[in-house]
Amino acid sequence: MSVADLERLKLIHNGEKEQQTFSAAEMERRLAGLRKIMADAGIDVALLTSYHNIKYYSDFLYTSFGRPYAYVVTADDQFTVSANIDAGMPWRRTYGDNVVYTDWHRDNYIWVIRESLRSRGVNTARIGVENDTLPLEMREKFQAAFPDATLVDVAKPAMRQRMVKSAEEIELIKHGARTADLGGEAIREAISEGVPEYEVALAGTNAMVREIARTFPHTEIRDTWVWFQSGINTDGAHNWPTTRRVQRGDILSLNCFPMISGYYTALERTLFYGEPDARSLELWNINVEVHRAGLELIKPGISCAEIAHRLNEIYIGYGLLPNRTFGYGHSFGVLSHYYGREAGLELREDIETVLEPGMVVSMEPMIMIPDGQPGAGGYREHDILVVQEGGAENITKFPFGPEHNILGA
Repeated sequence: MSVADLERLKLIHNGEKEQQTFSAAEMERRLAGLRKIMADAGIDVALLTSYHNIKYYSDFLYTSFGRPYAYVVTADDQFTVSANIDAGMPWRRTYGDNVVYTDWHRDNYIWVIRESLRSRGVNTARIGVENDTLPLEMREKFQAAFPDATLVDVAKPAMRQRMVKSAEEIELIKHGARTADLGGEAIREAISEGVPEYEVALAGTNAMVREIARTFPHTEIRDTWVWFQSGINTDGAHNWPTTRRVQRGDILSLNCFPMISGYYTALERTLFYGEPDARSLELWNINVEVHRAGLELIKPGISCAEIAHRLNEIYIGYGLLPNRTFGYGHSFGVLSHYYGREAGLELREDIETVLEPGMVVSMEPMIMIPDGQPGAGGYREHDILVVQEGGAENITKFPFGPEHNILGA
């Protein structure tokens, strides 16, 4: 048998379906929302290709390694499209069916999607795609495979649906925040003079991974991490741990990121090893003041832009607005450092989204003072809040501020 004779499409129903992260009722709720989006736009089939939407609507989180994936949703059917290298795992993890494409022919991925729809008798006059994450080359291949189809963007309305969490999602996110707090405690215990950043990070990561495994024994264990930073390495919010060793007098940044079935949560805190100098303490207290004010602002009816403008006034009063490094927070759900973001729910001056019950957002002000200036370093706090009727619940319990987080004094 030659390579040309090998199959292009496989069904690999290997083993039994795994326990899903959420109930069937929750998954049907999500799909019903997507199908309404499709019906309102006259879309016959949605070809979801992003990490976040495939995970949100199917419960399967793929690993690309250069191969494309999809979740294909029609008016009455849904299935993931995965690479042969993953064998039966995508089927076991998918809410719905799964079809597999092989590597034996060029663009089998496209062929399998087209043939799967053709065999099901699905009309393809209008096809939903994700314009914000779909590479131009792949969009052109979709268009060539369906030359008479109109490609319609579904990314923004799908994001809007994801922004309001269900009770099941909020329960999982609360477990994530609790796990982050445990990671923070493990990090505090691991900090001492001379310890490398990566060793502290490992202590926090190990504590969180073990707690996730204990609480969710049916889920995949993946993508939980810690960014522990010291000294000059605190200047960027996304600086990875290095071999730098903690020194007395260091500003420290504790950043815990447990990932439960694609749902990211976070804990971020400023600490010092040894007593901070006067200017460092002043800057830290100013950032804590902004953080406290932000926590009070998060409630239904206020827009993301208004929160940002009101907090800016505090920094302006201290002459520190130019030292602010990013917006004041963002939505939580299916996202990660390498995929996904509900960009319509970021606490920035250019986002007019109004907070409503069921949204989950962070409050995370940060300022950075360049090296060589008094109080040099990055100051950042981070709590997660669930917006409710009349207010918000802060689900982060790890304490913040100088009264709690000066170590080794």
